[in-house]
Amino acid sequence: MRYPVAVGVGALLVCAALTPFADADQLSALVVVAAAVLGVTGHTWFAATRRGSEQGRVATVRRVRQQHRLTSRSWIEVDEEPGSLWIPVFFDPVLVTMPTPTTATVHDAGRRSVVTWNGRRLLPAGRVRRSTPPGRLIDNPSRPDPDGPVRARVATRPARRLLLDAQFAVAAPFAGALWVYVAGGGLPAFAGATCVAAAVAVWWAAVRGSDPS
Repeated sequence: MRYPVAVGVGALLVCAALTPFADADQLSALVVVAAAVLGVTGHTWFAATRRGSEQGRVATVRRVRQQHRLTSRSWIEVDEEPGSLWIPVFFDPVLVTMPTPTTATVHDAGRRSVVTWNGRRLLPAGRVRRSTPPGRLIDNPSRPDPDGPVRARVATRPARRLLLDAQFAVAAPFAGALWVYVAGGGLPAFAGATCVAAAVAVWWAAVRGSDPS
């Protein structure tokens, strides 16, 4: 959760940096955006770190990486009846070296589930689902990749993660143009709205559990 929280703080700093130059309408918009970022980040942190049921169940699991349009996320597929359970998780370096299939302990935590593998708690990045996630799904190899630890270290670099999540900022100029069209303000308003939209887009990718591997 450190990376999503750090990106959320970055988005709040962008909003704070623009407040001295904002008029009343722009200031109201910045407050709403900042409140949304703060609220969603806080809720996500609370839900992800919530303790699951004490009595977990041992299950066969698979780490699956999802690629759908610009989205890349990690899922833990849990084999159980009547059908597989899919748990989105925040990226953790151990996911790169997790063999597929393997056994792990699954703890219920409300609408989310917590998976513990080899003593490592994999934080849930969203609600569990019964249906298969959309897009291309890539299983981990059945045997750990010898280069896995190196790949894991590379994947956790903040610069790499920000670069990958920045793909979602491609629509930021359109959001800036829409703001100018609705509220006016010219080039300064366009630049400010574009910066805020870009920061929020990167934060949204991070808080949903983007996978840089």
